[in-house]
Order: sequence, then C-alpha cells, then structure tokens
Amino acid sequence: MPLLFPLPGFRGEGRVRGPRVLSKSSQSAVYKSFEERKTVAISMSWINRWSRKLHRWGAVLIAVPLLLVICSGLLLQLKKQVAWIQPTTMRGSGETPNISMEQILRITSGHRECQVNSWQDIERLDVQPGRSLVKVQCKNRWEIQIDLRDGSMLSSAYRRSDFIESLHDGSFFGDTSKLAIFLPSGAILLGLWISGVYLWFLPIIVKRRKAKKGKRQNSLGRA
Repeated sequence: MPLLFPLPGFRGEGRVRGPRVLSKSSQSAVYKSFEERKTVAISMSWINRWSRKLHRWGAVLIAVPLLLVICSGLLLQLKKQVAWIQPTTMRGSGETPNISMEQILRITSGHRECQVNSWQDIERLDVQPGRSLVKVQCKNRWEIQIDLRDGSMLSSAYRRSDFIESLHDGSFFGDTSKLAIFLPSGAILLGLWISGVYLWFLPIIVKRRKAKKGKRQNSLGRA
C-alpha cells in the first residue's frame, strides 16, 4: 500500500492540497526514520524516568552523610586561615636542629595539657627543618610546636582539623560505617552528578532532535 504524505509548505493559503504518494525509496526511508525515532524515544523515556528517580530517592538516602561531608569540607578549606581549626604554623629561630628526641619528649611531658608520660601518648611528630620547627601532636589532640634550635615552645593549642577530617571521610564512625555508608554515599553522589548533567542537557538534545526531524520531513516531502 503506498504511503500518503502531506505536501510540505501548506500554511493555510486558502486552498487545499491533496496528499502526495511517496516513492518506494521514500517510503522505506520514512519507515526507517520512524523506527529509529521510536527506539530513541523509548530509550530517552527510560533514562529520564530513572534519572529523576535517582535524583529524588538518592538525595534522600545520602542527605545526612552528605551534609556532614559538606560542612566538614567547608571547615577544612579554612584550616590554614582559622587557628581554631588548626593551630597556625610558627617559625623557629635557627637553621640546624640542635635538640634530640629525648629533649622533645621531656619538653612535651612538662606541658600539662599534653597529658604525655611516654612516646605511647604521642600521635605523631611533624618535623619541618626549613622552619626549624617540630610539631608534636598528642593522642588527646593537643599540639605544641617546638623550636628545633633551642627547644623553646612556640605554640600550644588544641588541634581540631584531624577530628574534622575523620568526620569528613567517615573514619570517625569506624571502618564498617565508612565502607557501608560513606562509600555508597559517594557513589550515589556521583550518580546524582551524572544524571543532573544529563537532565540539564536534555532540553538542548530534544530541541536539536526536533530541528533534525523537521529538516528530514522537508527533504522527504521534496523527494
């Protein structure tokens, strides 16, 4: 059965044009184009549906972990500027270290806030020869900074940045919570980003497809 196709260009000029009979090659092109558009429409509909579902339910599932990550991340961005988060790094007076490890332990033990009796009470040492400085970070999160030249104390303050970092990556709640909650939350957040980019580009894609469809119909009508 021949395929009837309305002549293009009719905009209501006051006369009626009858349908035009397309050739077999044009009919084949129209059928093929129709099937392609149908397949694309089904695929687009499925992607749209799941993108919106992911945005709706994914945001609900990761709301609390994501809020914690965002707030802690904002604080960590300011750790070099805000001493309340991380004590300001000082600078010593010499160029060559002159104190020993035993002197560092003795100086730290003499500071009451550190609560240090042995090396087991010290979390880490951050030695910075370029600043002639060593940062002693204790297990109770107190930090002191010592001049490597003469052993004088340059700074003594509570360090909160490590605690904030443990909240940021979920390690504060243990490895189980980190892998079972924060890792999936990160994966869902990545999915939200991908689906959000797709939904942003969707109107542009639809507009271009409509433009291509109109050009194809015009070319078929002239065939």
